[in-house]
Amino acid sequence: MEIQTLNTGIKVPPLRAEGAGIYIHIPFCKQACHYCDFHFSTNLEKKTTMLAALQEELKIRKQEFAGELIHTIYFGGGTPSVLEIDEIDQILTTIQDHYKVSENPEITLEANPDDLSKEKLAQLASSAINRLSIGIQSFFEADLTFMNRAHNASEAQECIQWASKFFDNISIDLIYGLPNMTRERWLQNVEKALSFNVPHISSYALTVEPKTALAHFIKKGVVKPLDDAMAEEHFHLLVHTLEQSGYIHYEISNFGKPGYFSQNNTAYWLGKKYMGIGPSAHSFDGKQRSWNINNNAKYLASLSDGVLPKKVERLSKTDRYNEYVMTGLRTIWGVSLHQILKEFGQDYQKYLLEQAERHLGQDLLQIVEDKLFITKKGKFLSDGIASDLFMVKFN
Repeated sequence: MEIQTLNTGIKVPPLRAEGAGIYIHIPFCKQACHYCDFHFSTNLEKKTTMLAALQEELKIRKQEFAGELIHTIYFGGGTPSVLEIDEIDQILTTIQDHYKVSENPEITLEANPDDLSKEKLAQLASSAINRLSIGIQSFFEADLTFMNRAHNASEAQECIQWASKFFDNISIDLIYGLPNMTRERWLQNVEKALSFNVPHISSYALTVEPKTALAHFIKKGVVKPLDDAMAEEHFHLLVHTLEQSGYIHYEISNFGKPGYFSQNNTAYWLGKKYMGIGPSAHSFDGKQRSWNINNNAKYLASLSDGVLPKKVERLSKTDRYNEYVMTGLRTIWGVSLHQILKEFGQDYQKYLLEQAERHLGQDLLQIVEDKLFITKKGKFLSDGIASDLFMVKFN
């Protein structure tokens, strides 16, 4: 079986995926991409005030992770690369001063190509940042214009070339399933990415989120509806091409060379603890989930009063089961039937196997040893398959 072969030698999660992580949400962008529904503002005037608030939240919440060793720090957004080096250092210093950080943590900065000049990259390389996640999305001008990206095709290529001179651990993002994106053009995108020999590639299907410019354009008929069949074809082409080039498809949307899996994201998929700092950021401590208010002004006002602007949801046994199934199925580590029995009980294990039966018969799922995996055929349908396995009748 292909999945059984794929898992040989890499069943153990990457080193440091066992530890806790801190996510820092930088809620600013230079401009809004047409498809994006993440929380951000294009008004950078409050950047200094926001940075002070982020540091205040880190200080207030330090007791939550008093017994944890921080193995990953992730700057997401928004666009964290709008920060200056000294601003990044301020946040990292606050973390070092108030949290127990491992000796060699993975520290990732999401970045846009238009921010990554040679000078900026040299500065980043001299900082504690040791991993870049670059939002390339496409190497074609027409695609970038359609998405309203801030960079052009030339900047996309140049920034990877320069980044590779300063950083070893680089990931790039690509988006497939765009209207009018042919199979040939998508393959050219993937092959162009391979030509730079970056060790990690994340790739996502374009989706239509409510209240985005893309949703408005489709509703008005300016842009034709997305083609799911085309997106699925692009996905399978992506998987085949990257696996043939030595990448391991370790999570539905992520491909890494051995030793270059995202430690931050892997810890998330394996259900480890993480703390989200900043407006709209989410946190998970193993038993409950919390999230900050997704309004910059209200976030700042709350922190100025020393009050955490968050809501908390305690996860039921069923919630935890559903999350374990959802995240496990997305990865090469799969869902452990033994762990289901141990953590949730016989009723849950029996239910899982009953719900999985139809998908096993359709070759969308398979059981290898003690693990339930999504097959190559089922990967594009992973979200729907996972939802079919969710528990809804026990609490």
